Amino acid sequence: MTTELTQQLVGSPVAAVREYTISGGGGTQLHASEWGDSSGPPIVFIHGWSQSELCWSGQIASRLADRFRIVTFDLRGHGRSAKPAADSDAYIDGRLWADDLASLIDQTQLTRPVLVAWSYGGFVVGDYLRAYGDGNIAGINLVAAATLMQPPGFDHIGPGLLENVPGACSADLAQSIPAIRRFLRECTAAPVDADLFATALCWNMLTPPDIRYALLSREIDESDVLSDVAVPVLVTHGREDRIVLPSMSERILASCPTGTTASWYEDVGHMPFVEAADRFNDELLAFAARATV
Repeated sequence: MTTELTQQLVGSPVAAVREYTISGGGGTQLHASEWGDSSGPPIVFIHGWSQSELCWSGQIASRLADRFRIVTFDLRGHGRSAKPAADSDAYIDGRLWADDLASLIDQTQLTRPVLVAWSYGGFVVGDYLRAYGDGNIAGINLVAAATLMQPPGFDHIGPGLLENVPGACSADLAQSIPAIRRFLRECTAAPVDADLFATALCWNMLTPPDIRYALLSREIDESDVLSDVAVPVLVTHGREDRIVLPSMSERILASCPTGTTASWYEDVGHMPFVEAADRFNDELLAFAARATV
């Protein structure tokens, strides 16, 4: 990883154009940020389990920002967004997740954005499609995205996550911190810069362990809504992913209509937007440009 890219990821000098407080599903307050060209076509980035909007620093500091209006946000229970009680329906009810994304699009006044959904973000997009359809979006980039969760079997979910879930969901910091450290090491095929790793550990620890557990308690299968998608879809996945297995994307490709594009990354794990950021950004730029014409 280049020094320049590491600096972008760890502490981008780019300032947000604007920050928002979004009233999401059930009134949950969500933190969101806007970057890039405020007059450009919009892209919404949706992060994964126990992560935050900070994971997209390599995109907001790239040439994507020269052409697109970029919106990032912290999912409910994550980062600077509100954290409803884990023993409520706040993380189980798919309509609430759908309403979060719909509210973001509405309250930031985005016109037909491209949705970029990483990992758990695939569930959020599926929830949105189920409730609202695809009439208000221009395209979808599914990045190592999860669309099937059927506990206790967790088909297509890898050992990099499953072996660390018990510790990561423990209220005992002596268990949860090492588990999250192990999980983060499993997210990439090769070690990342120490400063980036430390920063990622910090943002992961902002998600309480009982919320991490609640997020994994749903039973979800988004195959039916994906089969009805009419907008362009790009499926991006690293061949060495040990968190969401490549077989998940194979399943997605079998569900999506003909014309869905696949981009496989050799020697890359769960974070192609970090591990191969230049290629990822170039492919997203080309995909979003086509989708928003």
